[in-house]
Amino acid sequence: MKKVWLLGLVALLLIPAAGPGGPAQNRKLQFIIVLRPVPRLLQAENWTDAESKIVDEHIAQLKRLLVDGKLILAGSTIPLDSTKFGIAILEVDSEEEARTIMENDAGVKAKLFTAELFPYHVAMIRGQSPELQYP
Repeated sequence: MKKVWLLGLVALLLIPAAGPGGPAQNRKLQFIIVLRPVPRLLQAENWTDAESKIVDEHIAQLKRLLVDGKLILAGSTIPLDSTKFGIAILEVDSEEEARTIMENDAGVKAKLFTAELFPYHVAMIRGQSPELQYP
């Protein structure tokens, strides 16, 4: 009798996550965009006012994504050298949406940055209990 009860409990815990319309089907997908400046922009003296304005638009776009609930975080490494890169972690409905966001980034469109898109999963984040974060 204990085995039947235990199996029933396990089934109840699993069905909502995997069943039709359950959380697993409504879960947003996460992606990380890795941005790297083109080589000539790794020297501060090569930046023009026009390029600075494009970066201002890039930042404005990220702020809009944050307000829209699609951006988890964004940032970049500090040194302006060959190791320089930035990231944006998105939470969106599809890979197509993430790719569209990446391709329409002002810096990417202006060819100031190269960009790569990867499926991603935020496993832990400050402010949430570690027991709740990683399956």
